[in-house]
Amino acid sequence: MNIIWLGHGSFRIEIEDQVLLIDPWLTGNPVLAEAHHAKAVEGATHILITHAHFDHIADLVQLSQSTGAPGVGIYDLMGHFETAHGLSVVGFNIGGTVQLGKVAVSMVPALHSTSLGGAPDAPLGREVGYILKGEGHTLYISGDTSIMADMDWIGDYYKPDIGVLSAGGYFTMDMAAAAYAAKRYFDFTTVIPCHYKTFPLLEQSAQALIQGLPGVDVIEPEIMKPIKI
Repeated sequence: MNIIWLGHGSFRIEIEDQVLLIDPWLTGNPVLAEAHHAKAVEGATHILITHAHFDHIADLVQLSQSTGAPGVGIYDLMGHFETAHGLSVVGFNIGGTVQLGKVAVSMVPALHSTSLGGAPDAPLGREVGYILKGEGHTLYISGDTSIMADMDWIGDYYKPDIGVLSAGGYFTMDMAAAAYAAKRYFDFTTVIPCHYKTFPLLEQSAQALIQGLPGVDVIEPEIMKPIKI
């Protein structure tokens, strides 16, 4: 498995027979150089969306049309993009699981907000995270979220060994809060922070997360550098 950070909350995950783009934000992403855009999305099989904020969904239509990769996300939001833009989509809902090739993808709650600029009446569903199962690992993608009580059952039921946690503060958990959540609700062997460094108002270091999780392999991702699991 290769987990490749595209900056902010965006990832390219190469797992089993899939290349999954998670909230791919290319246009206007201040930390992902345009020279990396083509390689970042090459061979994409599906595009997973956690919620409708611009920094997570801005490139969905263009990327789905250019790569042929269906959008994957909560039923209401995917229905909007299918109707409004003719996209191929996989729409499901919280608690559900879909099979993408050899990868099982389950939708779990997040605690944030969601809105779609320019389409105030579009059905959006709500913000979510994902559980990915493949290659003998279970990966939790928190999406934009605060600490929430739902993490208790998510950790107990799915037992993820890898956590990709939004931890930049201001809009989501900060590093200290992410460390608290990881320690209280999960038993991760590997944690990868995201949604940080993008702007000055976000945290610029994962040091508080590292210090708060002794014995856990906390990996500060680098743009376009694969983390091999």
